[in-house]
Amino acid sequence: MLGRGVWSSVRQGLSRRLSRNVGGWASGEGRKVDIAGIYPPVTTPFTATAEVDYGKLEENLHKLGTFPFRGFVVQGSNGEFPFLTSSERLEVVSRVRQAMPKDKLLLAGSGCESTQATVEMTVSMAQVGADAAIVVTPCYYRGRMSSAALIHHYTKVADLSPVPVVLYSVPANTGLALPVDAVVTLSQHPNIVGIKDSGGDVTRMGLMVHKTRRQDFQVLAGSAGFLLASYAVGAVGGVCALANVLGAQVCQLERLCLTGQWEDAQKLQHRLIEPNTASGGVPQFCIEQVKEKS
Repeated sequence: MLGRGVWSSVRQGLSRRLSRNVGGWASGEGRKVDIAGIYPPVTTPFTATAEVDYGKLEENLHKLGTFPFRGFVVQGSNGEFPFLTSSERLEVVSRVRQAMPKDKLLLAGSGCESTQATVEMTVSMAQVGADAAIVVTPCYYRGRMSSAALIHHYTKVADLSPVPVVLYSVPANTGLALPVDAVVTLSQHPNIVGIKDSGGDVTRMGLMVHKTRRQDFQVLAGSAGFLLASYAVGAVGGVCALANVLGAQVCQLERLCLTGQWEDAQKLQHRLIEPNTASGGVPQFCIEQVKEKS
């Protein structure tokens, strides 16, 4: 059950949600937070004894802070959140908030298998500095995760979250793609601001953009490998693991797409495909080749 302190935080968060203004949060006209831009999904460094290496984490944040990212994602797939305890997950969010530039958005992965646990984690992450929650689909009972079940889950989380919610579909890890009809329904919720889609199906992404066009709802690509194609069908940015090692190049691709320089964007996208495929352990020769040609 949610404790008394947690419920108090929920009530306070709900009362200030529409008035808070952090780097493009919600305007006085009631618009949702603008999440457009590039986000590196921050890795979680570990020591040789499997403890979180907070010193290395902060060192990485200081390096990433030199690039023109919109913000950072923590506790996503790249952050290996399933391997962390609840207290470690919260401590990582807190340390990142303290180390990152104040003008950047912090999207924290708060997804858990149950709705109640997700609500509690979301509220706790908001308390330690998250600007928004990125919530992965529950998947252990994926055979029962119908559109209706997922709509119920995300609606309850969004109702009780003191910060905006970003949906997160990553079928490669969960075996479950958030159905488009569920996304369309959830896009109408005042506290659900967008989706990170890592499936790589650009047709599906374009369909989501089209079907949510009347809502204040944004789509983020989940990889640099299909970033150009995602911009072409209406996505507004990406959460790209490759940005951890080729931040300047991923941000350059964003600029080329936004300014309509599609031929140059295509050339850069082609150069990023190979290192992106290997990201997580990007070969140095790939990095050097991309940097030399950029």
